[in-house]
Amino acid sequence: MKIILASGSPRRKEILENMNLKFDIIKSSIEETIIENENPKDLVKRLSYEKAFDVAKKNKGSIVIGSDTIVVLENQILGKPNDKKEAFEMLKNMSGKEHSVITGISMIYLDENKEIKDFCVSKVKFKELSNKDINAYIETGEYKDKAGAYGIQGIGSILVEYIKGDYFNIVGFPISYASEIFKNEFGINLFEINKNRFI
Repeated sequence: MKIILASGSPRRKEILENMNLKFDIIKSSIEETIIENENPKDLVKRLSYEKAFDVAKKNKGSIVIGSDTIVVLENQILGKPNDKKEAFEMLKNMSGKEHSVITGISMIYLDENKEIKDFCVSKVKFKELSNKDINAYIETGEYKDKAGAYGIQGIGSILVEYIKGDYFNIVGFPISYASEIFKNEFGINLFEINKNRFI
């Protein structure tokens, strides 16, 4: 069976490639809409499922992976900033505080009517950030296309005081949890795939 990642995220692509997993990429065409008063966990589960199903219905015989990541600060969802001003406001509000990073993960295999839809939560605390530091970070351009206006795997790591939970979930894909789904639902053991990799 084929594996398809229904995402154009270079971070998710890299995480899966690091597992020596063979997969195709077909980006979903759904719009990422937010329903008013929707619980953040329900939101990422719904969006990850919609992305996966959009691709799965056109690609029978494939396990399709959908994922969606959001940042939540004091019950407010922080998506991807539209410009530098919005990025500054997000980072300023997160300064010195702990926020949640929630990633929805769905795997769909329509041939066997298998649909797994779940989420993973990690906590991140930012250091106290000066306006000068925030603006300097924004000028790197790394904030673009990032939920919460930062990338922990890059220069954004400097912003962070500590994390609790799965680091890769913060990057955008909880590979440890995904490996359990692969093994338990589809009989794909990532250890077996990689057992001779470093010999």
